[in-house]
Amino acid sequence: MTDDAYLFLLEDPSAPLGVTPAAVDDLACMETPAVRAWLDAQGSTPTSPHLRLLPPEETAAIPEGAERLPVPLSDEELSRVRHRLVPEPLAQVEEELLAYRDSAEGRDGLIGRALAAGVPPHRVVELTGVDPAEVTQAAGG
Repeated sequence: MTDDAYLFLLEDPSAPLGVTPAAVDDLACMETPAVRAWLDAQGSTPTSPHLRLLPPEETAAIPEGAERLPVPLSDEELSRVRHRLVPEPLAQVEEELLAYRDSAEGRDGLIGRALAAGVPPHRVVELTGVDPAEVTQAAGG
């Protein structure tokens, strides 16, 4: 396994391997001189149906002999690539998990504001379903 995602070219664009970079949108690596030069050398374009991308944990699936290039992706970009690779039922559940993460990110700040406003800790627990120890921790942090 490698720490880099890989761009690679498939001979058969109908093969269900990887994701086309165009389907992921706004990948910073696609604008780098290294990727542009590699695409030019391969006679390809960023929108080619032959061009695919796989996250680091999937790169062993790249066909032997396929032209490939390691590319760095941000955590957010890598998350979007992984999301595009999963079947639709899993993608829907992943969307729900992302929504939960986004709503939970400000949890400690919200709990702290509630406590500062005078909401009793037991009521915060009751309203949020958060463990009492976590309410105490949020109050201290």
